[in-house]
Amino acid sequence: MARLGVFIVVTLAVLGSGVFLIGSQEYLFRPTYQLKAQFDTVAGLTEGADVQVGGVHSGTVTGIKLPTSPGGKVLVLMELAKSTRAIIKLDSVASIQTEGLLGNQYLAISFGSAGQPDVKDGEMIQSEPPLEMADLLKKTNGILDGSQKAIENAALATGHLNSVSAKIDAGQGTVGALVNDKQLYSNLEQTTTTLQSTMAQAQTGVADFRENMDALKHNFLLSGYFKKRGYEDAADLSANRIGRLPQGAPVKAFTYTTKQLFDGRDSARLRNQKSLNAGGEFLAQNQFGFAVVVVSTGMEGDAQKDQVLTEARAMIIRKYLVENFGFDDALLKTLGTGKQTGASTSVDGDWGSIQILVFPEGTEIPSAKPEPTADSGGPPAERAGQATASVKP
Repeated sequence: MARLGVFIVVTLAVLGSGVFLIGSQEYLFRPTYQLKAQFDTVAGLTEGADVQVGGVHSGTVTGIKLPTSPGGKVLVLMELAKSTRAIIKLDSVASIQTEGLLGNQYLAISFGSAGQPDVKDGEMIQSEPPLEMADLLKKTNGILDGSQKAIENAALATGHLNSVSAKIDAGQGTVGALVNDKQLYSNLEQTTTTLQSTMAQAQTGVADFRENMDALKHNFLLSGYFKKRGYEDAADLSANRIGRLPQGAPVKAFTYTTKQLFDGRDSARLRNQKSLNAGGEFLAQNQFGFAVVVVSTGMEGDAQKDQVLTEARAMIIRKYLVENFGFDDALLKTLGTGKQTGASTSVDGDWGSIQILVFPEGTEIPSAKPEPTADSGGPPAERAGQATASVKP
């Protein structure tokens, strides 16, 4: 009987331990996989906490390990249902969230992007720092302090406004005199009307001057001067202009001297445009991110005029390539750099150099706004816009 009693007690103990063991293993009979994430602080997250994917309970935190050195991060181990592998990708992000305002912490994993690689068992995913209540309260206190100061400043401004209004009502100061003296107000109104009429006449004169200049540009006696230099409309120069070259090396570069392509040092007229055909055929036959025509002048001459000249030459070269070769013209940009310096100076440094640089797919096209230069007091494109310049081949 004693042995039977001992057997019964041991059996019950084993069964009870098995029940508690199985109850603590939520995914014991379901296929799972493991992921890892690192945090500077886990903000109260504990082992056994929920792991949610898209707000749905999909796993459990199985371990939290402290770093081995002061500069390390806390490692969080989690076990997830295998069904989540279809939506958790390599760019998914793990974050520590709180249930309600003061509830328990849990781990949330965002959906991945379509086309991203699947995560592997035991792989590390990205994480973002948790929002701690202490930091939130600190920011809230700062906002409240700022609001209090704003209210105090508004009250002070209201007091000043009341004081000014009282002085105006009493006729003190210029504004008070205008409000209370009808003769002074009438004189000021008459002066304003006269000034507006003068401004309108000036604007009309400027418009007439522009029309006269356009007529002179097409005049038989003066057309040769303008045609040689191409000064007509600055808007054409900036239509496809970029402010700088992008980061990274081009996949293809075509280099020319200015004497090869143009008929004078201060001219923007092409004379040997067929030399550009190799570059045009490459653009038409290959995939690329974008291309840019880069033009510079020599060191002699006026800096502002040379800036306009390089932009004009770049526009002319672009126009020839677009009109004679089939490719997406939105991908061909221009960059006039003005005077060339240092290593960029070519053999024909007195005239300048020209390059067609082709950048690979995925290269970001820089904006049209140029970077300021220390020697000119402003960006080249801005200085170029002060002159009226355009070119015709």
